[in-house]
Amino acid sequence: MKRLAQLFFAGLMVALLSGCGGMQLRGTGDLGLVIERASGHVTLVNTSSRQPYARIGGLGDLSHASVVYSRDARYAFVFGRDGGLTKIDLLQGLIVKRVVQSGNAIGGSISQDGRIVVAQNYTPGGIKAFDAETLELLSAVPAEYEPGRFSKVVGLADVPGNKFAYALFEGGEIWVSDFSDPKRPVTQRYPAGLQPYDGLVTPDGRHYLAGLFGEDGVAMLDLWQPEKGARKILEKYGRGEEKLPVFKMPHLRGWSVAAGRAWLPAIGRHEVLVADAATWRETGRVAVKGQPVFVMASPDGRQIWVNFAFPDNGWVQVIDTLSGKVVQTLQPGKGVLHMEFTPRGEAVWLSARDDNRVVIYDTRTFRQLGDLPVQSPSGIFFTSRAARIGF
Repeated sequence: MKRLAQLFFAGLMVALLSGCGGMQLRGTGDLGLVIERASGHVTLVNTSSRQPYARIGGLGDLSHASVVYSRDARYAFVFGRDGGLTKIDLLQGLIVKRVVQSGNAIGGSISQDGRIVVAQNYTPGGIKAFDAETLELLSAVPAEYEPGRFSKVVGLADVPGNKFAYALFEGGEIWVSDFSDPKRPVTQRYPAGLQPYDGLVTPDGRHYLAGLFGEDGVAMLDLWQPEKGARKILEKYGRGEEKLPVFKMPHLRGWSVAAGRAWLPAIGRHEVLVADAATWRETGRVAVKGQPVFVMASPDGRQIWVNFAFPDNGWVQVIDTLSGKVVQTLQPGKGVLHMEFTPRGEAVWLSARDDNRVVIYDTRTFRQLGDLPVQSPSGIFFTSRAARIGF
């Protein structure tokens, strides 16, 4: 009798799960999504089967969009250019809630404890914090750097202690806001330099770096010792003495730390800059095919994959971090905008926007493993980001 009861309840649970809005029983560790920049849709994908499993529309302007994940990797939070913040259930393949929280936005982040989602805004300048469960607005920090003057916010990154670091483009400052009390954030300000245009936090969460567009160099804040203020490093990084044309600004989130070195795009130059990750002094440069945009390390740190600005945006090159040399040149398709490694790095997915497809390569053999039809794909975001600081 006991055995029959166990079988009955097991069958009942299977029926309930399978009937829950069409939900399939699956884990979330090998899932992700691809942004369709022109259609307001996202395509949900499985990195193990290398197949899409759902397509969701109604996300507004995704011409510049980014994604973060909940701690359990079930929910994706999509930040659109139009200020839209959309929460997606990856298991059910549907929108849980969507709010339009500003007029012009460019990304966001999620707190260390996973309870707070923060959007960074151009218009109005500042950041806004939302409850990750309900998307209820908790608080806002206007980027008023002088009385009556507001700045675009760039480079927002989560840092330990439920804090967020970000840069003010017009304000020339780095701000760190502590959301220990989500409704009463406390903000510290640090002078950074002329026109910080993007930012990142190192993988250990210790250093926040803001690239400077208005001058050569990078502003770095030691979050373990913030009282020392921001200091300037890599002063030859940037356009240099010869003002070169920049066809597409590199994203600092594409910087990589691998093999004890930092690998980053040299703005306006056909080079990848290499620096010592302990001293932040430049140690070398690697000549590449075009102006690099994303310079991304494989999870094991052995390879650096590089894509390029127009007119070389149909190419990708691979640098071996042991030799410091380019070891492979690939032509995946037209308009390669973004790359993402599978969680353990056996494959890399690349978006070929102008070919309307995502191309998948084996990182060991460089053999193409497959491709997926996706309309104007741009950003690719896998759920492995849920466990990484600053992603």
